[in-house]
Amino acid sequence: MAGDPFKEFTVKRKKGEMIYVEGDLGSEMYVVQSGAVRIYRTLGGVKQELAIMEKGDFFGEIAVLEGLPRTASAEALDTSEIIEINSATFDTMIRANIEIAVRMLRKLSNRLQEANRKIELLSRATASGKPAAAAARVTAVDMDQPAEAPPPAPTAAPAAGIQAAPKPIGEVEVPEGAFALLVLEGGSRHFPITAETALIGRYDPVTGTRPEVDLTQVDINRSVSRRHARIVLKDGVFLLFEEVGALNGTFVNGQRLAVGTPTPVVSGDKLGLGMVSLIFKAAAKMTGRKPAAAGRS
Repeated sequence: MAGDPFKEFTVKRKKGEMIYVEGDLGSEMYVVQSGAVRIYRTLGGVKQELAIMEKGDFFGEIAVLEGLPRTASAEALDTSEIIEINSATFDTMIRANIEIAVRMLRKLSNRLQEANRKIELLSRATASGKPAAAAARVTAVDMDQPAEAPPPAPTAAPAAGIQAAPKPIGEVEVPEGAFALLVLEGGSRHFPITAETALIGRYDPVTGTRPEVDLTQVDINRSVSRRHARIVLKDGVFLLFEEVGALNGTFVNGQRLAVGTPTPVVSGDKLGLGMVSLIFKAAAKMTGRKPAAAGRS
C-alpha cells in the first residue's frame, strides 16, 4: 500500500467495456493507469468522439465535484487499468498527484474563460435585438468535455515536430522564421520555436491544450507532463522554466531546475524533460525578425 496508495482502487476494463453512459448518475472520477479510454456523445445514433484519454489523464470529475449526471459516455478502447476515485478518496488523490490537481484547476480556468466568452456573446446578441431563442443557442459550459476539438493528426507540423535525417547538431540549421530549434537527441525530429514564448509538453485531452512544442509522438514512456516547461526569449536571452505541476523533472546539462526558476540556455545545451532528451540550438541571427504571436500563458 505504501508503494501504490491507489492499488486497491485500480480496476481492469476489457476492450469495448463501458465505464459509464451519458445521463448516468455517479460519484466516481477516473484516472487512466494503462490503455486508453474514449469519451464520446451519441447524436442521432452516431458516436461523436470528444477525446481519447491515456495514462495520467482523468475524466468524470464533475460527478465527484458536483454530483451531476454524466455529460458524456466513456468506454475502454482496449484492455485498460483505471483508478476509481470517489469523494472519500478524492483528497488523497489530489495530495498524491499534484499534476492532476493543477490540470484540474487549469481545466476549471478554461471553462470559466469559455463561460465568460459565451456570456459576452449572449449579451451582444441580446443587445442587437436578436430573438431570445436565437441568443439562447450559446452552448452551456460542460466540464467533462475537452475545452477544444480533438487534436489534429499526429503528422501535423510543427506541433508534432519535423522529421529529419539525423546529422551532427553543428550541421543542423534553424529554419527561416524560427528563433530557435529543439532537436531530439539522435537528430530524427526537429521542433522549431517560432514564438517568443513556447510551451513544451504533450497534448492534453483534459484541458484541450496543445503546446507549441508537442512531444506526444516521441515520448513513448509518457514521462513528459502535459505542461512541462516553457522557453521564453527575453532581451535576446533564452530562458527555460519548469511549469507548476510537472513531474519527472526538467534538466539543463544534467542539472535539475527548480520550479518557476528561469535558467538561461544557449546553443548546444542538452535539455532533459522526463526521459526525453533534446538539444537546444538558437538561430544565428534574430535581428529584424518579427516575433510570432506569443504562446499560451
